[in-house]
Amino acid sequence: MAGILDLLNSDLGKQIVSGVAGSTGTDSSKTGSVLTMALPVLMKAMERNASTPEGAQSLQNALEKKHDGSILDNLGGLFGGGVDESVKQDGAGILGHILGAKQSGVEQVIGQKSGLDAGSVGNILKVAAPLLMGILGKEKKQNNVSNSNDLTSLLGGMLGGNNTKNEQSFLEQILDSDGDGSVVDDVAGMLLGGNKGNSGGGIGGMIGGLFGK
Repeated sequence: MAGILDLLNSDLGKQIVSGVAGSTGTDSSKTGSVLTMALPVLMKAMERNASTPEGAQSLQNALEKKHDGSILDNLGGLFGGGVDESVKQDGAGILGHILGAKQSGVEQVIGQKSGLDAGSVGNILKVAAPLLMGILGKEKKQNNVSNSNDLTSLLGGMLGGNNTKNEQSFLEQILDSDGDGSVVDDVAGMLLGGNKGNSGGGIGGMIGGLFGK
């Protein structure tokens, strides 16, 4: 199973980055940086939500009834004429459900590190969220995921089972932010791969590589 950051580096991922950048009027490299930071955070939030029976059932229903992966079948059509407003509204609903009150804090932290304002980050995430759900829906079908335990395993696998302690800590810290921005300084080192042993790969290393270009 490919991890979410491996998918971002694939041809599909590059098409998504390019399309999201074009549809939001944002620089491609900054869009890539935002998605590299944001998608693991969104998946970690989903994993936490799915740790309860109600949360797992809610995610299962969403993946079965609406987000089955078909959105990925025609990305050219999705991005070609500008992303439909209904897709953005769907994305806003997904973000609100996944992140809740933490949404503004997450957007602020990612904005600080990507050089974009929180509003631009929010616009990127509104387009990216339905695509992330589509990726999950496709993986769910391919792996015949039918219960909450399998769903949690799927999310964990796509996050990367070999996450370093620093990366896990970053994901937890950013999700526990209360929106006042105080978490920014705490996670800056982890975001940029500054911790020892965390520069060779994974979330911190990838983001460090992106910012180092």
